[in-house]
Amino acid sequence: MDYTLLVSFVTNILFVTTLGWYLITNLQWYDYKIQRVVLNHHKTWWHLIYFIIPFIAYYTTDKFFAIFFYFAVLPSLFMWHRKLDKKLVLTWRVKRFLILLISLTLFQDILCTLKHGCEVYGVFLPLAVAYIGSTLVEKFLFTAYKKEAKNKLKSLDKLQIVCITGSYGKTSIKNFVASILATKYKVYATPRSVNTIGGIVRDINESLPEDTEIYVCEAGAREVDDIRIIAEFLEPQTVVIGKVGPQHLEYFKTMKNIIFTKLQIMKSPRLQKAFIHDSVTDEPHEKVTFFGENISNVEATLEGTSFVLHTRREKNLNLHTKILGEFQTINIDAAVMVAMHLGLDTQQIVKAVEELKPVEHRLQRIDAGGKIILDDGYNGNIDGMLEAVRLCSLHEGRKVIVTPGLVESSDELNLKFIEAVNEVFDIAIVTSSLNAELFDKHLSVANKIILKDKTKLTELLGTTTKAGDIILFANDAPNFI
Repeated sequence: MDYTLLVSFVTNILFVTTLGWYLITNLQWYDYKIQRVVLNHHKTWWHLIYFIIPFIAYYTTDKFFAIFFYFAVLPSLFMWHRKLDKKLVLTWRVKRFLILLISLTLFQDILCTLKHGCEVYGVFLPLAVAYIGSTLVEKFLFTAYKKEAKNKLKSLDKLQIVCITGSYGKTSIKNFVASILATKYKVYATPRSVNTIGGIVRDINESLPEDTEIYVCEAGAREVDDIRIIAEFLEPQTVVIGKVGPQHLEYFKTMKNIIFTKLQIMKSPRLQKAFIHDSVTDEPHEKVTFFGENISNVEATLEGTSFVLHTRREKNLNLHTKILGEFQTINIDAAVMVAMHLGLDTQQIVKAVEELKPVEHRLQRIDAGGKIILDDGYNGNIDGMLEAVRLCSLHEGRKVIVTPGLVESSDELNLKFIEAVNEVFDIAIVTSSLNAELFDKHLSVANKIILKDKTKLTELLGTTTKAGDIILFANDAPNFI
C-alpha cells in the first residue's frame, strides 16, 4: 500500500467515524428517531455544516479532501462537541452502533483496497448499514428487555401501579404522590424525568425493588400512541392526567391530538381509578374523578404555599407546604386524591404535604451569597413560568431572569411571557438562539443580554449580579435547541 492509498484508507475510517459520532449524538437527543433528527431538529443548519457539506466534499475534492478533513472538518466538529452542554452519553446502544460502524468501514476499506486499490471509499453505505443494523439489534434487544420487565411486574402480583401523564407537572405530581404515599407504603418512583417506554422498561429491570408495594411512574409522549403503549405495558390500576396545554405542539399539531394522546392512559386493562384535570375533558366516567376546581384561599409567596382543599372526605383541608408556586396546588391536589384513594387518612396527608421537599430544578429556592436563586430550569410551560415571574415580583431587590423562553411552543405564548418579564425584571439574559430574535425585538428591560455562548453564563452572572438580587432561571434549553 503506497502512501497516498494509506492516507485515503485512514482518512476514510476517521471521516465515517466522525460522521457516525455526529449522527448518533443527534439521534440520542431525539430519542433515536431519525425522522425527528431530520424533520424536527431545532438547528438544521448544523446538518448542512457538519454532515452534508463534508459528505459532498469527500466525493468532489479528490486528493485534497484529506487537507479539508484534517484542517477544517475534524477541528470544527471537535469544537462543536466541546461546546455542547448535553454531550453524547456512551451507553451500550451508542457503543454497539460505533463498533458496528467502525467494523463495517474497516471491512469495506480492506476489501476495496485488496480488490481495486481504491483511493475513494464509500461513506454512505457503512453509515446506512450501521444505522439499520443497530436499529434492528436494538429492537430485538428491547423486545427481550420488555418481556423481562413484564415478567418482573407479573411476579409482583400485589404491586399497585400509579401512572401519571399530562402536559404540565408530570414530574412534580409523581414526586408528590411518591412522597405522600411513602408515609404508609414501600414506594418506588421512576427517577428524574424517565417517562418513555424504553426508560421505563430499563428502570423496571435495573432498579425496581422486589419489595415495592406502590410503583409511581411518569408517562411522556412525542407521538400519538406513546401513552397507549406505556398504559398497555404497565397496566396501572390508578392513573392521573395533569393539566393539558399546547406543550410539544410542533409534534402533535393540534390540542385535540394532545388531549387524545393523554387520554390513552385510560386504556390500561386493569384501570380502577382515574384522576383527570378539568382542562382535559368534562366527559363523565364511572372511574373518573376530576380535580383542579376544588382549591381556594391560595397564598403563595417566596417562603411557601398555603391553601384550602375541598375534598369529598372532608369539607375543608387546610394545607401548607414549602413548595413554591400557586400552580403546584393543582399538582398537590392530584397527589392528595391518589393518597386518599389508596387509604391514607387526613392526618397523614396534611403532615406529608407539609414535609414535601421542592422538586429539583422546579421552582427550587436556593439562598447563596446573599442572593435568592429560583431554579426553575426544568419547567417549560407558560403557567409555571408566569407564576415564577409573579413570585419574583414579591422580592424588594433587583430582579434578574435567565431564560431561553418557551421551547416547543408558539410565538404568541412567548410574547405573553416577554410582556410579564418586562413588567418585573431589571436584567434579562436570553440563553438560546431559538427565541433570541423575538426577545431582542420585544424585551424592554433596563439591561438586556442575548447570550450566544452559554459557557460564559457563570462568568456573566458573577459580574452582573450582587447580594440582594433574586435570580430566576426560567426554563433551560440545551444548546442543540
